[in-house]
Amino acid sequence: MKKIIIFCLSLCFLLSCSNSKVDNSVVKEFDMERFTGDWYEIARFDHHFEHGMDYVKSNFVIDKDGSIIMTNYGIREGQMKMARGIAKQTDTPGLLDVTMWKLVFADYRVMLLDENYQYALVSSGGEKCLWLLARTPQVSDEVKDILTQEAERRGYDVAKLIWIKQK
Repeated sequence: MKKIIIFCLSLCFLLSCSNSKVDNSVVKEFDMERFTGDWYEIARFDHHFEHGMDYVKSNFVIDKDGSIIMTNYGIREGQMKMARGIAKQTDTPGLLDVTMWKLVFADYRVMLLDENYQYALVSSGGEKCLWLLARTPQVSDEVKDILTQEAERRGYDVAKLIWIKQK
């Protein structure tokens, strides 16, 4: 039964993030080593797998075999939630292949990244999956504007962004 539930959730995730009508092209230059470490969710589109979650943070670590261990943390209803995935770099800079729970396969598209690797605009597939990330729990209005304007320029409906509560 557990495998059936995981399969159904995986299928829903893949279907919800496909059929793109947006420009989700990735950055031209990307250094995975500089990307490693903690990233805080500043804003996101609502998804069933993160619904109601605050204080969300992702951590990226390069494993000995070259794969990237991606661990996501957040709090929902007072409880810490964690999900771990494995990402692999592709031949395209800024595009990672991610596997979550050994059944969910998705792309991870770094579409905008400042030169100091302090904030990023990321998607997964189509127009329904979008994240604004930063190295710090809060960012300036200027950084918010840069990220939202880029998302809007690419065809994303920024009115759907949920601004995440962070400490």
